[in-house]
Amino acid sequence: MIIVFMNATGIAALLAALVPLLAGGCQVPNERNSAGATSPETLSIVAAAYPFQFIAEQVAGSHANVSSLTRPGAEPHDLELTPPQVATIVRADLVIYERTFQPTVDEAVLQSENRNVLDTATVVPLAHHSESGDGDAGSGPEEELHGADPHVWLDPIQVTAIADAVADRLAAIDPVNADHYRANLGGLQSRLADLDRRFHKGLARCERTVFITTHAAFGYLAERYGLIQEGISGLSPEVEASPARIAEVHREALKHGVTTIFFETLTSPAVAEAVAGDLGLRTDVLDPIEGITADSHGTDYFSVMAANLAALRKANGCQ
Repeated sequence: MIIVFMNATGIAALLAALVPLLAGGCQVPNERNSAGATSPETLSIVAAAYPFQFIAEQVAGSHANVSSLTRPGAEPHDLELTPPQVATIVRADLVIYERTFQPTVDEAVLQSENRNVLDTATVVPLAHHSESGDGDAGSGPEEELHGADPHVWLDPIQVTAIADAVADRLAAIDPVNADHYRANLGGLQSRLADLDRRFHKGLARCERTVFITTHAAFGYLAERYGLIQEGISGLSPEVEASPARIAEVHREALKHGVTTIFFETLTSPAVAEAVAGDLGLRTDVLDPIEGITADSHGTDYFSVMAANLAALRKANGCQ
């Protein structure tokens, strides 16, 4: 079997051919009309990455088939789409994505002419976080969002807002089951409120507030709970830190008595191990929850967030 991965140019070309075919009644194979598949009443939801897939599954429950464009274990920032994935965007009852997080998804959504899309950046304005975690919300034109931190789901309160928007869209698409979506939303928001309380309580009294991570994905979490993030490699986990930045991180670690250099499960721990080795510190996982794999410290959003809380409490000497 040959799988073709597509960049923005390939997506535009495919959709130029695909959209007229669909409009003319030539259907792309669809789980909802295949023999033995889910019932016609089941919605098809396409999520760009795991966090949005998780939210959609929690809100939709049994009334939707939710799929993610980013396969488990893949780095979502550099996602390339296959032709079948592009076709699912065209025919989906709802597409959930975050503009500027995955450029090929942005292009596919734009070209698909599917009106049932939810851009979560319109729900939670993205912020520009520096390595030290300071941020300003970016709610203006698209160019202002480039370079903004996409990891809003690491703040449970922001997840609550996105879930509410998902429930609204599902109720509009499928009003017969609106009460079902609202009931599921209530349960999810209750769990998110409990998670928020646990983070506030768990990080209220700590010996230090600074934490160092290779991937500066934790600006929203740091801002919510009074911490200061120091990212070695910035927002992109694949960008190599400069010698000057490494030296600055060394100084900050010594200044604040940092005990741990954090890395994540989807990228190499080499940088964290090198910095920690230079300073005689520990390494540990702090997960941006871009995907769930066998190496994740949990099986879903809530369990991985609990593991993140435990790791921060241990590293920062919290009571």
